[in-house]
Amino acid sequence: MSVLYGIASCDTCRKARKALENSGLEMDFRDVRAAPLSGAEIDRFLAEFGGRLLNTRSTTWRGLSEDERGGAPADLLAAHPTLMKRPVIEGPGGLTLGWDKAAQTAHLG
Repeated sequence: MSVLYGIASCDTCRKARKALENSGLEMDFRDVRAAPLSGAEIDRFLAEFGGRLLNTRSTTWRGLSEDERGGAPADLLAAHPTLMKRPVIEGPGGLTLGWDKAAQTAHLG
């Protein structure tokens, strides 16, 4: 079973979720705002994606002080789940970040 990690109000997450469901892929949706990532999940995602996992264009990022922005990415993601670039999709196509052509090909074929 695949898992889409994102936020329910995110347009990109909704597009990805709809496309995956329409393709017949069994998928769980995990709203990281309602059910934050564990430390182990954050570490695994950071190991895979590095700094790309942080959404530095978000409203949340712009609301942080310079000192806060300098914090460890794992700590920032634990404190502010909406800083995660979305969606992260875990499935037969591997672990992908975002909903670009590469992610679509990986999960939809």
